[in-house]
Amino acid sequence: MLGSAGTLLAGTLIAGAMAIPSAQADTRHRTDPAAHGAAIAAARAAKTGIDWKDCPADWGFEKPIQCGWVSVPVDYAKPYGKQIKIAVDRIGNTGTKEERQGALVYNPGGPGASGMRFPRRVTTKAPLWEKTAKAYDFVGFDPRGVGHSAPISCIDPQEFVKAPKQDPVPDSEADKRAQRKLAAEYADGCKERTGAAMLQQMTTPNTARDLDVIRAALGEKKLNYLGVSYGTYLGAVYATLFPTHVRRMIVDSVVNPSREKIWYEANLDQDVAFQMRWDDWTKWVAKNDATFHIGDTPEKVEAQWVKLRAAAKKNPLGGVVGPAELIAFFQSAPYYDSAWVPTADVWSKYLAGDTQALVDAAAPDMSDTAGNAASENSNAVYTAVECTDAKWPTSWKKWDRDNTALHKDHPFMTWANAWMNLPCATWGVKQQTPVQVKSGKGLPPVLIVQSTRDAATPYEGAVELHKRLKGSRLITEKNAGSHGVTGLVNPCVNTKVDTYLLTGKTDSRDVTCEPHATPAP
Repeated sequence: MLGSAGTLLAGTLIAGAMAIPSAQADTRHRTDPAAHGAAIAAARAAKTGIDWKDCPADWGFEKPIQCGWVSVPVDYAKPYGKQIKIAVDRIGNTGTKEERQGALVYNPGGPGASGMRFPRRVTTKAPLWEKTAKAYDFVGFDPRGVGHSAPISCIDPQEFVKAPKQDPVPDSEADKRAQRKLAAEYADGCKERTGAAMLQQMTTPNTARDLDVIRAALGEKKLNYLGVSYGTYLGAVYATLFPTHVRRMIVDSVVNPSREKIWYEANLDQDVAFQMRWDDWTKWVAKNDATFHIGDTPEKVEAQWVKLRAAAKKNPLGGVVGPAELIAFFQSAPYYDSAWVPTADVWSKYLAGDTQALVDAAAPDMSDTAGNAASENSNAVYTAVECTDAKWPTSWKKWDRDNTALHKDHPFMTWANAWMNLPCATWGVKQQTPVQVKSGKGLPPVLIVQSTRDAATPYEGAVELHKRLKGSRLITEKNAGSHGVTGLVNPCVNTKVDTYLLTGKTDSRDVTCEPHATPAP
């Protein structure tokens, strides 16, 4: 997973919703029924607006955060056909009426993650966002299929989280056959539980169209957007489809938008980058051996990892934590620097004899039915979007050859990632051709933020998007790799993000920043 949320006159709203040069719109709408449908849906949403109310108590959002719904077509080629409701929430800007610049809409990634926690950055007084909050309403949403927005499913949630699962690293052809069977069954389950009509429309372009309908419903002539991880690809597709509707856009930790990369090759690239960042972490663990006592060289730390995997494979810890569960827990360290200390701490306790600490951290909680349903839903959306967005190899020989070769030098994530994506090889609905991401006339400068050692979205993705979006600026955080740079304390990055959101100004050239502080044990 790419994984981590004022009232105007109706006449102004409609004008805002239709703010696209008519000749350009007419040409595109004749050749693209979905573009025509998106314009109709946006105009409708501009008239309707959003009926903001206190959020339902069980959603977990405190006042003054408000919640509402935006209706969108399931299929934009049929704008008057079946509609679904997209859940949105907001908190007003903290500054004066004069300081307000509009709404800032957020997507944290996935695909499959909810952005609804974004307004809580204001209620929890997150210091990095204080200046921006003065100028903008913070708006989050559940993308189509996620959470409260017509949620989809591929398998019974309790079955989905049940442990221990088979070791992702196969020992035999029989192991591979078993995993292939599970992947095919999962793909079938997506179609059965979600329905082909909805599954066919679970794409990034449709989510981008939903985003434009949300923009119109908010009464915003143009979109201010912050996208992280997969949210960068959503932003890139939005910028391609609606260049004249963008006001400010920040993309942070960037998915490579190349058609050749979406999505099979992108996942292979991840495997290489995850190994690199895992190695960064094991070096740090070794450097802090006085605290953790795991090993005083990276090689000794790696040997302990291999030993732990083998022990859990032979006898799952607590009966429930095998190699698959270990990978799911430990992968948070290469993802996020904030997980470096907690992950090493749990491992250290295990080696000191406290097995339960690791079981508690890595095992599923079968009593948490709501949390398990959310996990299953998130994975269902991830699979549905990536499998429907693009054509995937259907030849098992290719999957086997590519992942066997990659695993030799990049063993941490390769096979686990392969099995997670393998349902795409037997997908039950038509797979699309990805959007050709590019600049369109009227697109303002986009701010791109990326670290050089990111595991989930390798650095090359940011470089590729920068090439494609004319006038964009790239901020590089060098020698760092925590996924999601804008959420970290790094004044070099933070001040440039604030300046861009508050003034629209970017540096005259691309900028390289020193890394944020390394975690201290």
